[in-house]
Amino acid sequence: MTLDDAAVEQLVAAARAGDPEAFGRLFDHYHGPVYRYIAGRIRRPTDAEDLTQAVFVKVLEALPRYESRGIPFGGWLFRLARNTVIDHVRMHRDHVELDALAERPGTEPGPHEVVATRSELESVAAAMAALTDEQRDAIALRFFAGLSAKEAAEAMGKQEGTVRGLQFRALAALRRQLGIQEGPQDEAPRRGGQGRRS
Repeated sequence: MTLDDAAVEQLVAAARAGDPEAFGRLFDHYHGPVYRYIAGRIRRPTDAEDLTQAVFVKVLEALPRYESRGIPFGGWLFRLARNTVIDHVRMHRDHVELDALAERPGTEPGPHEVVATRSELESVAAAMAALTDEQRDAIALRFFAGLSAKEAAEAMGKQEGTVRGLQFRALAALRRQLGIQEGPQDEAPRRGGQGRRS
């Protein structure tokens, strides 16, 4: 079940007041996106699972002190997730590993498909490794976690336009690295008809 911003804020208020069911619903709503974000930045799936749990422990501990101040709860939560990943990477020198995201339950690929998939994943991982840390974060938050530009901006502590710029430059760099041609819809967004790149 998808929750809108108003429903999330109601659940946050209830969870802050000590309602475990409200916290459980917040956990259910955000667990998948948080895990996908972390799995996009951390090498081993078991580490991603552990870090996801650690994020929610931090949320539970910090929730009594949480104040909205016009910041969406999701942005605050993903800032905690991002900081948790940064701390882990500093300690373990992990790199992006996309194998966990490519697993398809219930399918048994043949040896040729396994080799082709492995080659593609290695190409994507190498291309991702060539990005800056901020570009990787923007891509992971926007596409792995599915956050809006505004939520990703809050998680990264940046302006929304800055995150959009990081995302655009990261996608352009990935296309170049992977040899993907840009189409007309991939051109940089323009403002006010002046032809300036955002």
